[in-house]
Amino acid sequence: MKTSSHYILDFQEINHTKLAEVGGKGANLGELSRIEGILVPEGFCISTEVFKRVIEDTQMITELLNQLSLLKTEDRQKITELSARLRKVIEEITIPQDIYDEISRHFSGFGEKNAWAVRSSATAEDLPAASFAGQQDTFLNIIGKEAIFRHISKCWASLFTDRAVIYRLQNGFDHRKVRLSVIIQKMVFPDVSGIMFTADPVTSDRKILSVDASFGLGEALVSGLVNADNYKVREGKLIEKKISAKKLAVYAIKEGGTKEQEPDFEQQNRQALTDEQILQLEHIARRIEAHFGQPQDIEWCLSNDTFYIVQSRPITTLYPIPEVNDEENHVYVSVGHQQMMTDPMKPLGLSFWQLTTFRPMFTAGGRLFVDVSPNLASPALRKMLLDTLGKSDPLTEDALMKILEREDFIKQVPDDNPDKNNKVMPFFGAQTPIESDPAIVSDLISSSQASLETLKQNILSKSGPDLFDFIQEDIQELRKNLFSPQSMNVIMAAMNASVWINEK
Repeated sequence: MKTSSHYILDFQEINHTKLAEVGGKGANLGELSRIEGILVPEGFCISTEVFKRVIEDTQMITELLNQLSLLKTEDRQKITELSARLRKVIEEITIPQDIYDEISRHFSGFGEKNAWAVRSSATAEDLPAASFAGQQDTFLNIIGKEAIFRHISKCWASLFTDRAVIYRLQNGFDHRKVRLSVIIQKMVFPDVSGIMFTADPVTSDRKILSVDASFGLGEALVSGLVNADNYKVREGKLIEKKISAKKLAVYAIKEGGTKEQEPDFEQQNRQALTDEQILQLEHIARRIEAHFGQPQDIEWCLSNDTFYIVQSRPITTLYPIPEVNDEENHVYVSVGHQQMMTDPMKPLGLSFWQLTTFRPMFTAGGRLFVDVSPNLASPALRKMLLDTLGKSDPLTEDALMKILEREDFIKQVPDDNPDKNNKVMPFFGAQTPIESDPAIVSDLISSSQASLETLKQNILSKSGPDLFDFIQEDIQELRKNLFSPQSMNVIMAAMNASVWINEK
């Protein structure tokens, strides 16, 4: 069904450019509906323009919103009071007649006898940087036009639950600028439902699909009422299964609404999905991920052996990874953690550090990383790497050893392969014996201080573009000081002494 309505948009009319009109959830449903082979229960969105008009036409709401905007997260009692008043006013609003008639006409075109899900979709929701997942309400198995309209108002009101208000305050969103669309979507009555992540939410492994599955409607799982099965899949292979005792499920009831019910005893400990169905879900999930171009958190349900997708949103909790242009496995070691600098760096600091280093460094999450994959591939360099990192950070060494236990993760390269090894730079050069003379350290410090004094004198006469050219040229001197063989030997001697003290 197509419509040119200012207030109503069918899923087929929606893509990511309609975020302001249908909110994050609505925009994602529209995008999902465009993916070939992905089944999305049909429906439509009541645009944010309806919410805006209703809110702006009600003076009491404007006054309450102005009061709410002055509060801070610690003002919990006042937030509770104002939020409750806002919800009450919104639920009692009479929807303007022209909007009521338009929604009624559109609704009747789908068949009023159907059961529906009435879902909230805020403009500050399911965004790449903040999901706001679960902040607004969803109502399932709603039957009849009048019930639909009551729950449209309930969705609008849920924009002002305590948790939604506090979450917006914490994330810096203005209550007066957030709008809410309402999704009206045909109900699917699933045998099994759940969520899946196209990257493991525990380890952040982008190649592992994690699936949670339980019987009945997905609300029981999302709200934490039940323990779900968990399956993990890597590149078409089921690598892990955890079958939980599923002692509770949520089912739709004939007259509308839902109820909690205990599944049959035999069913409780049964695997919710077959192995074949799990692998089918992986295929669906990877297609969705490819469409959106980033890892996804996907809600699905299985009805009559058919999978339906009812939501997909970006996973916002994954730690970012460095960008690479190949499909090879990579292992990165944090530069900052080796220096006991665990906080993120600012862009200028990252850039300057990258200019001074001899070894390529990659950025992710405001931190610098070194790709040690080539070192791990070479037996000789691997030993040097593990010895060096083991002395500075035993936990990093343990992590690398676990990776090496996965023999298929890093391809081994013989040490006599010059082409490969020429591309590798050890963390430190070969260590040579150092004299037992405390003056070596004081001499290095004096040399560094003298270099700094010269720099201070020379830089005073520079300004504008000349200053940047001077800094670029002087970086070579800085690198020479930082990575002089004698300095490296002193550092290694100190690390060795520290290890000896710890051992003894």
